[in-house]
Amino acid sequence: MIGLALKMLFGDTAKYLMLVAGLFFATFLIVQQASVFCGLMRWTTATLKNVGAPIFIVEERVEQVNETNPMRDTDVARIRSVSAVRWAMPLYSGIQRVRLEDGSFKTVQLVGIDAASLAGAPARMVEGNLEDLRLPNTVVIDELATVRLSSNPRDPSKKIKIGDQFEINDVEARVVGICKAMRSFTGGPYIWTTYERALQYTPTSRKMLTAVIAAPVQGMTSDQAAAEIQRTTGLRAYVNRDFGENPKDFNTATVWWYVKNTGIPISFGTTVVIGFIVGVAIACQTFYAFVLDNLKHLGALKAMGMSNFRLSLMLVVQALTVGIIGFGLGLLATSGFAMGAIENGQPPFYMPWQIPVAAFLAVQLICMLAALMGIIRLGLYEPAMVFRA
Repeated sequence: MIGLALKMLFGDTAKYLMLVAGLFFATFLIVQQASVFCGLMRWTTATLKNVGAPIFIVEERVEQVNETNPMRDTDVARIRSVSAVRWAMPLYSGIQRVRLEDGSFKTVQLVGIDAASLAGAPARMVEGNLEDLRLPNTVVIDELATVRLSSNPRDPSKKIKIGDQFEINDVEARVVGICKAMRSFTGGPYIWTTYERALQYTPTSRKMLTAVIAAPVQGMTSDQAAAEIQRTTGLRAYVNRDFGENPKDFNTATVWWYVKNTGIPISFGTTVVIGFIVGVAIACQTFYAFVLDNLKHLGALKAMGMSNFRLSLMLVVQALTVGIIGFGLGLLATSGFAMGAIENGQPPFYMPWQIPVAAFLAVQLICMLAALMGIIRLGLYEPAMVFRA
C-alpha cells in the first residue's frame, strides 16, 4: 500500500515538485525569520554575555540592560557590605563616539571595568595581553572594531591593530588588545577600558556608575545572593543567565522588554505567518488537484474492496512524504543562509532547537490539512462512478 502511494506521488512529477516547492518556501521563511529574530534578541543582551558577571545590580527601576539609570558611587560599598556577596565591582557601560583618522565619527559601546581585578573583562582574547589595560590611555577592542574603526574598512591592511590610536570624545585611546565579543544591538563594536578611564572618556555628570557586578559567597547560589542584595540595599539585582531559564534573569527581562515595547516581534511574526499561509495555500491547492487527477485510480481501488481508512492512509503517507522532503530542503537552505550570516556578521542568526521542531510540526500540520481535503473529496466519491462510460 505504501509503495503504491509513493508510486502515485512520484509519478505526477509536476504536482510533486510543486508540493515540495511550496513546503520548501514555507519552511525557509518560518525557520529563517524566526532564527533572525532570535539572533536579534540575543544582540539585545550582548553586554550581559560580553561582561559575563554572575550578578548585575542596577537602579531599582531598571528593566533591561541597554536602558539603565545611573547609580551613586557609594552603592558599590553598600553592596560589598552584604554578607552574601563575595566581591562587587563598579561597571560603566554606555555608547560613546570615536573620532577616526579621517575626522569621521563612529559610535561604540564603551565598557569600564575595575582596574585591580579586571572583573567583567572579555573572556576570549585574540591578540595582546589583558593586563596591559592597566597602562595609561589603553583600551581593548573587539574584532568588529578592527574593521569599523579603520580608515578604510574594505582594505584589510587598514584594519586597526595593536599599537594604533584613536580618540574617544577627544581623549587619546591606544589599542593594547583585541578580543572576541558578541555584537551589540546598536551594531557598534565593544571597547573595554578601566572604570576610571571610562569616566574620563565620558562627558561628566553627577552620577556615572552604570551598574555593579558581583558574585555570591561560596556555598550560596546567585539567586540567593541576588535576593539578599535586593532585600538589603533596595537595588535591583539580576542573575546573569541565558534567556528562558528564569523570568527574573537579566537576559530574560531584557528580551521581554524588547518584545513588549518594540515592533520587532510583529514584523518578524508577520513574515512567519505569511510563510505558513503560503505553505497552506500551495500545498492544499496542489494536493487537492493531485487527488482529483488520481480520483479514478483511487475509486478503482475502492471498488475492488479497499477501505476508506486504507485509502485515507495512502493520502496521509503521500502528504507526510512531501512534507518531510520539503522541510529537509528548506532546513538545508536555511543552514546555507546561516553560514553566510555567520561569515559576514549580518544579519544576526541564532537557531535554538525549538525553531526547527516547531517548523517541522507546522509543515506537518500543513500536510495534514492538505491530506484532509483529499480525504473529504475521496469520501464523497462513489466506486460505481469508475464504471461509467
